[in-house]
Amino acid sequence: MTFMEGIEGAWGKNNSLVCVGLDTDIAKIPESVRKQRKSILAFNQAIVDATADLVCAYKPQIAYYAAAGAEDELRETIDYVHEAYPGIPVILDAKRGDIGATAEMYVKEVFERYNADAVTVNPYLGGDTLKPYLERKEKGVIILCRTSNPGARDIQDLEVDGKKLYQIVAEKAATEWNENGNVLLVVGATYPKELREIRAICGTMPLLVPGIGVQGGDIEQAVVNGKDTNGAGMIINSSRGIIYAGQGVDFAEAARRATIQLRDEINRYR
Repeated sequence: MTFMEGIEGAWGKNNSLVCVGLDTDIAKIPESVRKQRKSILAFNQAIVDATADLVCAYKPQIAYYAAAGAEDELRETIDYVHEAYPGIPVILDAKRGDIGATAEMYVKEVFERYNADAVTVNPYLGGDTLKPYLERKEKGVIILCRTSNPGARDIQDLEVDGKKLYQIVAEKAATEWNENGNVLLVVGATYPKELREIRAICGTMPLLVPGIGVQGGDIEQAVVNGKDTNGAGMIINSSRGIIYAGQGVDFAEAARRATIQLRDEINRYR
C-alpha cells in the first residue's frame, strides 16, 4: 500500500480528515505514565489505541524524540501503528532538506530506520534536493509551502516575477516535482486566504494543514478553503489539543473525546 492509497483509504473508512500529532514531551505526559520505563512509547500507544478509528494519519515530530534521546521509542511508535492499525499511515515531521549524499542519508533515516510512510521536507535548496525523496514512489513527500507560524510572511511572501514565493512552490510541486504522484503540501490553517489560493493552484493534491487549535486556526475557514472537490484532500493536524486534553489516568479517553469533537466539527463543513 502506498502512502496515497493509505491516506485515501483512511479518509473513507474513518470518515475523518484528522491527523493526531504525536509531539510527545515527557515533561507533559501524565505522572502515572511517566513512571514507566518507556513512558513516551506507552503514552503514544494509549493515544493511538484511543483514536485509531477516528483519524486518517498520525504525525510524530522528530525533535521531541531526539531531544529526549528517545529515537528508539519513535521507531517503536511507528512500528506499533503499522502492526496494530495497518490502514493508518504515519507521517514523520522532520522537515529535512539538504544536498546530494546527505539527502540520500536522510531518506534512509526516515524511510528505512524509522519506516515512516511520509515525511515533511524543506524545498528551499531546490528540486534536486527533493529528488531522493520523490523517487520513493510509495512514500509521501510533504513539501513546506505556506507554514502556519506568524513569521512565514518574512520569506514566503517575497515576490519573484510578480508571484509570491509560496505560490511558486505550489506551482512547482503540482507540476515538475509531482512526476510520481506522491507530493503533498504543508499549508497552515492560520492563513485561510492563502489556503484557498494554493488549493486553486494544486488541484486535488492533498494538503497537510497544521495550525488548528493552540495556534488559533479557524476550522470552518480551513475546511471551506482547503477541501478538494470531493470534500476531502486535507490532513488536518492537531497535536497538543488532543494528546494533552487530559492529565489524569483517563488521559486517553480525554484524547478520544477531543478527537471526536474535532472530527465532527471538520465534517460539518465538508
